[in-house]
Amino acid sequence: MSNTPRFDSVQCLSPAGLHRMAYAEWGDPHNPRVLVCVHGLTRLGRDFDRLARALADQYRVVCPDVVGRGRSDWLREPMHYVVPQYVTDMVTLIARLNPQSVHWVGTSMGGLIGISLAGLADSPVSRLVINDVGPRLDVAAVARIGSYVGKPVRFAGLDEAIDYVSTVAAPFGLRTREEWRELTEPALRPDGEQWVLHYDPLIAVPFAAVTTQTAAAGEAALWRLYDAIACPTLITRGEQSDLLSRETAEQMTRRGPRARLVEFAGIGHAPMFFHDEQIAVVREFLLQG
Repeated sequence: MSNTPRFDSVQCLSPAGLHRMAYAEWGDPHNPRVLVCVHGLTRLGRDFDRLARALADQYRVVCPDVVGRGRSDWLREPMHYVVPQYVTDMVTLIARLNPQSVHWVGTSMGGLIGISLAGLADSPVSRLVINDVGPRLDVAAVARIGSYVGKPVRFAGLDEAIDYVSTVAAPFGLRTREEWRELTEPALRPDGEQWVLHYDPLIAVPFAAVTTQTAAAGEAALWRLYDAIACPTLITRGEQSDLLSRETAEQMTRRGPRARLVEFAGIGHAPMFFHDEQIAVVREFLLQG
C-alpha cells in the first residue's frame, strides 16, 4: 500500500457560484468502505496523513481541504465560510465517491460538519468520530482562536513557520520539532520570497461576525442535530481542552447517540491523531462496524 496520497478535486456550488474542493485519498480507490476525515478551522486535510496511513489497509480514506483551505479554491463571498456550506460541499464529495455509507472523523470544525451531516434524515454517515468539539463551545477558547485566525502572518522560512505554529497550536500536544515540521510544511504556500499559511484569511469574517444571539441559536441548532444522530458515535477529547468542556462532553454521552467518550491526557484542543495510542482508539472504534 502506498505511503503517499493521490490528489483530486470535486466541483461544488455556493450561492456565489462554483468552486473546487481538493482532497487527498489513500488506500484502494475501489474499496467500498470509505472514511472521510475533516480538519479544523485553519487546518487542512494533510493533518490526517498518519491516521490515513494507519487505516488505508481497511478503508479508502478521503481527506478534503475544506473550501478556503489548502489546495481548495477560495470562496467569492466570505460570509459563505460557514458550516451549512461545508456540509453541502461534503454531500457533493460523497456523491462523487459513491459509497453506500461513510465513516467520518472530524476534528473541531470537521466535527461540527460531521454532527450537522450525521444529524440529517437519511444521512450517509454510519459511524462518527467527533474530535474535541460539541454543540456548546467554550467562549474563552473561541476568543483564543479568534485572536489569530486570519491575521496577516508571514514567514521568512520553514523554521520561522514551525516556531509560530508550535506556539499557537501548542495544545495539539505534538512532542518533537520533527512532528511540528510534518504538521506545518503542508500548511504553507509561497508568497513572493516569503511563506504564508495555506488558507484564505477571510475565513475569519463570519467567525468575527458571531454575536451572543447567533451563537445561542447555533448551539440550539447543533443540539437538535446531535440529538437526531442515530449512528454509533465516539467523542475524543483532549483532557485539557478549552473548547469542549468535560461537562459538555459528558452531556453528549447521555443524549442523542449517547456517544462513548475517550480523553487523552496531556492534550488540549485538539488531539491530532499523530501518536499510536490516539490512532488505536479511532481504529478500534471504526472497525467495530
